[in-house]
Amino acid sequence: MEQIETLMDAVKYFADLNICHKYMLRIKWPDGQIACPKCDGQNIGHVATRNLLRCRDCRKQFSAKLGTIFEDSPLGLDKWFVAVWCIANAKNGISSYELGRAIGVTQKSAWHMLHRIRAAMETETFAKLSGEVESDETFIGGAGQNMHQRKVRGRGAVGKAIVHGILQRGGEFRGSVVADTTRETLCVAVKNNVERGATVYTDAAPSYMALDADYIHAVVDHAKQYVLGKIHTNGLENFWSLLKRSLHGTYVQVAPFHLFRYLAEQTFRYNKRKLTDGQRFRLVMLSTLGKRLTWRQLTAEDFCGFMGIE
Repeated sequence: MEQIETLMDAVKYFADLNICHKYMLRIKWPDGQIACPKCDGQNIGHVATRNLLRCRDCRKQFSAKLGTIFEDSPLGLDKWFVAVWCIANAKNGISSYELGRAIGVTQKSAWHMLHRIRAAMETETFAKLSGEVESDETFIGGAGQNMHQRKVRGRGAVGKAIVHGILQRGGEFRGSVVADTTRETLCVAVKNNVERGATVYTDAAPSYMALDADYIHAVVDHAKQYVLGKIHTNGLENFWSLLKRSLHGTYVQVAPFHLFRYLAEQTFRYNKRKLTDGQRFRLVMLSTLGKRLTWRQLTAEDFCGFMGIE
């Protein structure tokens, strides 16, 4: 396969649907042993005119999209692959309007595509962080004067979504949307993600005081100072700035129900920041297997009529 390291390379290479089909076959069946999803048989033929596969035993026809985020999509893989490249490598993300104009689909279709790709960018691991770790939280939400009157309930953090983050210095970020900033919520999040005995840096929020029993817990009081030698949460502040730049600058309006997906998108790009564009693209493609996000699932929650304004 050709070396693909730039957006121009990707657009040119994946302009051919036959190449896209072959690329997807290598992603799904790297050993070349294609199995029928119906009878599990391996006597598989190719319907070359339609880029489909056909089981010679049970006669079922199926696509390489089956069992991936691309399943049931009428859009060609040429459009999908460019969309994956754009969201995996654009530092501040790409809006559905911009993507729709770039690949020639409606904003609604582009919005659904981006959320499917974000589902592939969600990563789960049982490995715990160690060494020096920062823990902090931030509040996500528009200014009161820009919100509908019935959404404005108060100032500061009132009515805003809360994102908690943990950053291993020199390593990766872990984040989640949480319901509150109580001791039970924040300390459990840290204990689930950080090895016991690690050094944890936080601000002076009382919710973190329970960490003293299991960690080397160092605190900086932001009412007095933001840095006290090695004790600070500046690494997380950097991540928060990247997250908010994409949310407010690129996406403009994000439904709280979908915030965790936008967080997964930014987390993936941050944790894979040392890779090349081509390597990030391939990692997302490898993560498309076994994940689906239908339109019904995406719009199942009532979120005040929000339909993907980006």
